Amino acid sequence: MAICSGDGGGNVDVHAARRLLHQGHTYLDVRTEEEFENGHVRNAINIPYKIITSEGMVNNPKFLDQVRAHFDKEDHLVVGCKSGVRSLYATIDLLKAEFKHVYNMEGGYVAWIENGYAV
Repeated sequence: MAICSGDGGGNVDVHAARRLLHQGHTYLDVRTEEEFENGHVRNAINIPYKIITSEGMVNNPKFLDQVRAHFDKEDHLVVGCKSGVRSLYATIDLLKAEFKHVYNMEGGYVAWIENGYAV
């Protein structure tokens, strides 16, 4: 699934994501708190897109409110999860919510680790 955004945003591979982070973007990790605690990209902010309940993993109904509490719509974000699926949907939701500079990191944390990048 491709992301189209007029202002800024879309899918980037792990190498482009790393460059964006070095340029000052913030890494928004949308994995669960448990996944985040087991390792994450350096200086990442964790706001789960999905949460674990007694019914299994469900969308976090407070996701957008939690992101708005941490970030302005003009902030530059790289969104990542484990493999790039949850972050894709989170990125789409953020762009729909009028965040202007949001990039989905394809391959997620798995690709980050596979490339030997710092955690």
